[in-house]
Amino acid sequence: MPIRLAEKRSGTAFLVVFWVVAELVASCGAQDALIQAGHLVDPASNTVVAHHSILVHAGKIAAVGENLKVPEGVEVIDLSDAWVLPGLGDAHQHITMDFPPASPKGSTWEALRLNQSTAERTLRGLRNAAALLAAGFTMIRDVGNAAEYADTEVRRAIEGGWFPGPTMLNAGKIITPFGGQDPGAAPERGTWWHDEYIDADSVEQIRAAVRRNIYYGATVIKLAADSNVYHFTEEQVRAAVDEAHRAGLTVAAHVYGGEAARNVILGGVDSVEHGYDFTDELLDLMKQKGTYLVATEMPAQNAMMLFGDIGMAAKTFRERSLQRLQRAYRHGVKMAFGTDATLDLADSTRANQILQQAEIWQEAGLPPAFILKCMTVNVADLMGLGKSRGEIRTRFAADIIATTANPLENIAALWKVNFVMKDGKVVRDSRATAPH
Repeated sequence: MPIRLAEKRSGTAFLVVFWVVAELVASCGAQDALIQAGHLVDPASNTVVAHHSILVHAGKIAAVGENLKVPEGVEVIDLSDAWVLPGLGDAHQHITMDFPPASPKGSTWEALRLNQSTAERTLRGLRNAAALLAAGFTMIRDVGNAAEYADTEVRRAIEGGWFPGPTMLNAGKIITPFGGQDPGAAPERGTWWHDEYIDADSVEQIRAAVRRNIYYGATVIKLAADSNVYHFTEEQVRAAVDEAHRAGLTVAAHVYGGEAARNVILGGVDSVEHGYDFTDELLDLMKQKGTYLVATEMPAQNAMMLFGDIGMAAKTFRERSLQRLQRAYRHGVKMAFGTDATLDLADSTRANQILQQAEIWQEAGLPPAFILKCMTVNVADLMGLGKSRGEIRTRFAADIIATTANPLENIAALWKVNFVMKDGKVVRDSRATAPH
């Protein structure tokens, strides 16, 4: 993919050769290894098998089974006292953003965007990508808010082997009706939100916006359907979906509820983001259409710090979120784990915020095994990676992590990831017995 994208960007032989070299450098980091797993976890089937081995070759899983022989010259990685499972995923990230807590008057989002360059946002994205990978997140879907396509540059740098990071989809600029997701601006300020959004108020404009994003490197399309009192029609949503699907991209839609939610579901989006105000009828419609729910269950205190006064008490926000999550599970809606974690807190990393949200799912009564499936198999499926990632299977990418406890019993075990392999390359090994 990086070679094809480089050709599209310049058409010059130099850039093609440059990306080829980057790919070769990246592949050299992979190592052949035999992982001895004390407990091999399969989130797809909700099972654990003891004393299995995983043979890794050229960045992929070559074999899985008992009593595998160690090929000559292959490193043995002893995880016999650990629970070994596929790498985790987050289907709703904004890695080029880090918000400080909001002021009492509300969000500082607009002020940040006025003061931060795309270059700064790119560097922040690379930092966050590396930190998420070290915590065990080997797949992320970045759903926009990246200034002038900083997310595209982050993804390309990861794919080129320049910097460590998860396998990534990126949305580029979010497509919205006029005004982006900002509150009403003074007319003399102009359409300043175009640093993050593309205005699209007709079918033709929506198709053009999708094409523009694809041209600048987006690999998923994001709509914000109800950030104002006006919203996309079903016909407009369907135009975005048709244009994206013909190019092989999926469509995510930010929506809270109401008619806008019905329109995005009937219009054929692949995932709904948030859905805090979804009725049982809307959840049933999602199940019927096979639409994924990416439920972003941030702790209430984090929501208050992020948005300031959001018009409701923290307890009310929390209860509403938990109830929607519980109802979606009972209705059998397809769900993929996503967090919207963007706070820059001195005492909590972004990875910690993500894991806190996984615990909220468990607190809501969802079984740990279901949560783990939503964090692995389902994220891979939503990202279009279900045939290559999200499970420990032969011919799948060697994206493998290990924990000190069983996450099928308690999702809090994911706080203790002490081994991470990405595409066959060990990127973290903090076990007490690890060699130095």
